[in-house]
Amino acid sequence: MLIASHLEPELVDAITAVDPRLRVHYEPGLLPEPRWRSDHVGNPRDLTPAQHDRWTALLADAEVTFDFDWRRPAQTLVQSPRLRWIQATSAGVGTRMEDLGLRHSPLTVTTASGVHAGPLAEFALAGILYFARGLPRLIEDRVDRAWRPGATTELAGRHAVIVGAGRIGTRIAELLRAFGVSSTGVVRTPRSAAPPYDDVITGQALRDHLPRADILVVAAPITGATRAMIGAREIASLPHGALVVNVGRGTTVDESAMIDALRAGQLGGAVLDVTETEPLPAESPLWTLDNVILSPHGAANVPSENAAIVEIFVDNLRRYLDGRPLRNLYDHDAGY
Repeated sequence: MLIASHLEPELVDAITAVDPRLRVHYEPGLLPEPRWRSDHVGNPRDLTPAQHDRWTALLADAEVTFDFDWRRPAQTLVQSPRLRWIQATSAGVGTRMEDLGLRHSPLTVTTASGVHAGPLAEFALAGILYFARGLPRLIEDRVDRAWRPGATTELAGRHAVIVGAGRIGTRIAELLRAFGVSSTGVVRTPRSAAPPYDDVITGQALRDHLPRADILVVAAPITGATRAMIGAREIASLPHGALVVNVGRGTTVDESAMIDALRAGQLGGAVLDVTETEPLPAESPLWTLDNVILSPHGAANVPSENAAIVEIFVDNLRRYLDGRPLRNLYDHDAGY
């Protein structure tokens, strides 16, 4: 098996210790240089011809890889004829599988689903509290040296509609519930409501529930059904001053319609870890709108990320060797 992105030495040791039958290859000198701990993209290395040959040989021999190939991922099926399973390092791999031509391929792919739920929920909660408790006004007053006593707003008693009631959405609902916020979860397949959700609906009923969504959270993967599902009509259906939080994928929301609503004051604020185009173009109004919190798709980049992914991978390696079902399987038909 081949480790195809940077890992700490103790995590490589944990993988190697799973079973003596494993031949684990980890050659960090052939991998992109990480920009921070748990960076799975990094700065590509300028390999020598000999290093290129070595990486090519490792790919050709691999039956299992931790992460996708960084050098020529679109040639995965050709350059890795023995490959059977890829452990991805992100939860949402649908777009990448499409882009690489790997959807509906014979490959088994497992995701890092669940790993990023905690950090993303913390980011969402921080942004929601920033607007709900009137912090922008306090910051403005401090800059102006203006002592302006008065009433403020509170988070308790509000209602959230969470599009994508998976692990990330559910963790957000749990944190919001602790602050007295009720929530409706939006799912693909009907299911009964259970804590932390007060109600669970399918996407077909979403528009009916938006008028009471003080907070709209988007935590859904990108699929044919979710692409641009939050359009101008949906945004207009939200109550005046509603907050939009997107920790899923930027293309689930009509960004132009959201910007128009932010400018007009129809939306009270937006908390964004993702945007329609990444990196965000310099001319985007999102850079300059005062009622936007913007993260460069990095809210889940925390030091513990690699350890959490490797914990899933180690469990899956044991399952793989024993012939048992794997956790976090990517669904080729559903696209996530």
